[in-house]
Amino acid sequence: MGRSKNNSSNMKSTKGDRVVYSEFGNNATSPATERATPNLPPNQQNLKVQASRKGRKGKTVTIISGFQSNQEILTTLLKQLKNQCGAGGTVKDNEIEIQGEHKQKLLEILTKLGYKAKISGG
Repeated sequence: MGRSKNNSSNMKSTKGDRVVYSEFGNNATSPATERATPNLPPNQQNLKVQASRKGRKGKTVTIISGFQSNQEILTTLLKQLKNQCGAGGTVKDNEIEIQGEHKQKLLEILTKLGYKAKISGG
């Protein structure tokens, strides 16, 4: 009688590596799906500084929007602004949020750093 043994035990299993079907956005770490953000110098960026309370349970937050640079530059700028204002803050969707109302102080700091900034809103 002949041997009828499967050779499947000798084959490597690659079930975890094989993609059968993929929706849009499932492979978010792919460099092709990342949005390209130009790193413009500070004097070519037009920033808006505004205070907002919407969705924050009455707490005032100063928002700086209009950045056209990558996350590393924003995080270093955030750290510098937080230290000068003595407040907390974060980076969300290419916007910097600083806790408290610091419109005038942030406007002065940003213009000293070479950014074109103006106060928006009342």
